[in-house]
Amino acid sequence: MTIGIIPNTTKEEIVEICRSFLNKLIENKVDYYVSEAITSLDSKMIGDYGAEKFITTNLLCQKSDILVSIGGDGTMLNSAYEARESGTPLAGVNLGKLGFLAEFDIHHFDKLISAVKNNEYEIEERMALEGKCLGIEGENLFAINDIVLDKGRWPKMIELTIKVEGEYVSTFSADGLIIATPTGSTGYSLSTGGPIVSPKAHAITLSPISPHTLTMRPLVLSSEQRITIIAKSQHKTIQVNCDGQRVHYFDVPITIEISKRKHPIRLVHTKDNNYYQILRNKLFWGLDVRNSNNNE
Repeated sequence: MTIGIIPNTTKEEIVEICRSFLNKLIENKVDYYVSEAITSLDSKMIGDYGAEKFITTNLLCQKSDILVSIGGDGTMLNSAYEARESGTPLAGVNLGKLGFLAEFDIHHFDKLISAVKNNEYEIEERMALEGKCLGIEGENLFAINDIVLDKGRWPKMIELTIKVEGEYVSTFSADGLIIATPTGSTGYSLSTGGPIVSPKAHAITLSPISPHTLTMRPLVLSSEQRITIIAKSQHKTIQVNCDGQRVHYFDVPITIEISKRKHPIRLVHTKDNNYYQILRNKLFWGLDVRNSNNNE
């Protein structure tokens, strides 16, 4: 078993945290590689652990059996993007605020290592999205959470037309539109009134951002359906961002086709992981302060 480590180099004390994890892996005789980015913060790590252990993230994804993302949910999303072609399973160690995707924390490195060594974990497949801008050459859009079309720097609303499998759905004015996976349903989509969708559901949700109508509400579609968005604006460009990580600007009008990606992202969970318990603990979903049985 080989562990590939992708640390968020912008986090405080990440060098010490990474060193602690590496030492525990060595103690447990678990092989590892580390993203070479960490050496920009502490070049002494090369001498302490060996230059051959620090490699590019792309090579890391290819040579590892499991990737460990150390940071938070944003780091997990970025790591999922890096691992999109290799299909390497991904585990998250949370140093951030929420930790909805990153199941482990820095105080439970031993739990993570034990689960990996003893095969006491499960691999869950999560749907990802891909998008293509018609008539524009370049890499396809990719997201595990959401693809968001919005007005960008323009202060006024933009016009959006939705088609599903070529059939016209609606045209409306809004600040934007969120196209989310079940994983992304607890992110930006949730803040706009979108539904929470179980990660086991085969669905894609469309959540308008501040639509200028009382009748435009979130729409849940089958993940097998192809979605076409036509965006127009009085400004020369609109903004499209993927997972809040990768931002693109396109001239308008623009037509974007979005669909489920053929290959899912694979996440590592302990066998006692409970999605609904995470909803209660992280988002306080469904909790009633009058009820003493909330933790049943």
